[in-house]
Amino acid sequence: MPHASTPASSRDAAALVAAACRRIEQAETPPPLRVLAQAAGLPPHRFHRLFKAVTGLTPRAYAQALRRQRVQAALGNPGNNVLQAALEAGFNASSRFYANAPALLGMPPGRFRAGGAGMRIQFALGQCALGALLVARSVRGLCAIALGEDPEALLRELQQRFPRAELIGGDAEFERWMAQVAGFVEAPRIGLDLPLDIQGTAFQQRVWEALRKIPPGRTASYAEIAAAIGQPNAARAVAAACAANPLAVAIPCHRVVRSDGGPSGYRWGVARKQALLAREAAPG
Repeated sequence: MPHASTPASSRDAAALVAAACRRIEQAETPPPLRVLAQAAGLPPHRFHRLFKAVTGLTPRAYAQALRRQRVQAALGNPGNNVLQAALEAGFNASSRFYANAPALLGMPPGRFRAGGAGMRIQFALGQCALGALLVARSVRGLCAIALGEDPEALLRELQQRFPRAELIGGDAEFERWMAQVAGFVEAPRIGLDLPLDIQGTAFQQRVWEALRKIPPGRTASYAEIAAAIGQPNAARAVAAACAANPLAVAIPCHRVVRSDGGPSGYRWGVARKQALLAREAAPG
């Protein structure tokens, strides 16, 4: 018979974590760990471990990702000034907002509103076995890995994402990053030991973290990922998060397939998805 403070099944665990996620989402300020644990009927250390096992994030990291989403949405509203955006995002003082914004956005809030104005992004274009390859990094780490047929189209997409950032060619150090990424794309099993600048909504963060837990040579369905993050009815939203992935292969959305095992869609083309899966499935 299970202990009273232990979820009886993986379904019970997912339900507890989903309820905690809703509590965090509905709160004006992130609830303390002890409050979340008490609501779940678990000791704080056990709840913390369970939450991370289900979502891939700690409760604090989940709350931060959610706040990032709110900050981005508030700053993206053209009717808001920075103070109004701070209040909408749940900050009761603009000083706290300015102190936290660089960690949440990767840049000051005014710069984010300006489409990355003043932000320096190094990039390089190259070729790999899967076609054209674009790699870009911010001061925080890799912010884009893109695959395609046309290098200029990949660069235009980066410019649209950061319309007022300063895009500069990579230096010698960045060329080494580029080579490492290219090698990783060719052989994902080798891993990628470079910092990533992963920015997305709280839901996207949970999906992408779950994807990074799928080992090379294995796949998961959209429904399985939805269940893993505690939202079993969100398979379509999981598919949308995969489509929004800015870091090809590093966030392995190619390992997510339909429930019948079919490859489904892929932001960088189904043929590339099939090629990546075939390489990872090959012995050695």
